[in-house]
Amino acid sequence: MSEPVPADNARQQLDAAAADAVRAYAARTRAAADQFAGVLEDIAANGLPSVKECTPSEELREQHLARLARQRPAVA
Repeated sequence: MSEPVPADNARQQLDAAAADAVRAYAARTRAAADQFAGVLEDIAANGLPSVKECTPSEELREQHLARLARQRPAVA
């Protein structure tokens, strides 16, 4: 069963830096969603790309792992 809502249900305000960080995250998320929607619309309008135009998943995985390794600081 859910807990009762407290009588004082005012929202906790974020400090300016936290609010800016949340807005920046929202903007990045919105941009990624717009890009994904564009890809889906292109597929709907033009069909799937040919296999020759696609990157194999193994290559994409290796690129992503290399990107993650570059972002992570080296351990002594």
